[in-house]
Parts: sequence; structure tokens; C-alpha cells
Amino acid sequence: MNLAKSVGENLKAARQAKGITQKQIAAELKKYQSDYSDYETGKVELDYNKIVYLCRRLDITPNDLFGFDE
Repeated sequence: MNLAKSVGENLKAARQAKGITQKQIAAELKKYQSDYSDYETGKVELDYNKIVYLCRRLDITPNDLFGFDE
């Protein structure tokens, strides 16, 4: 599995665990829901600012997002 797809799956799991919809997160990022979906499917990679924002918003660490064991 490639890294973008793995990150996307971790992002999706964290979002769902918080009970937040793709549409809600997309609005916060000033994106369309379909654009945000591309992050969760690994079609588009996250930039640094989005990584930091999403980790804070979803109460996860970058290690959680990237699937690294601490």
C-alpha cells in the first residue's frame, strides 16, 4: 500500500471516530467535499498546513496519521 492511501485511511478512521462528516471538515478547510475525499482515498497528498490542522482537529498525532508506532 502506498503512503498516501495509508494516510488517507488513517485520516478517515480518525474523522469517523470523532463523528465528523467529510462535508464538515471540507468546509473548515474551505474545500469541496469531493476535494477532501481525495485526501482520504490517497488521490491527493496533504500539505504540511493541512497535516497540522487535521491532527489538531482530530486529536491525533502525525505518527497516528502516518501509521508510525511510537
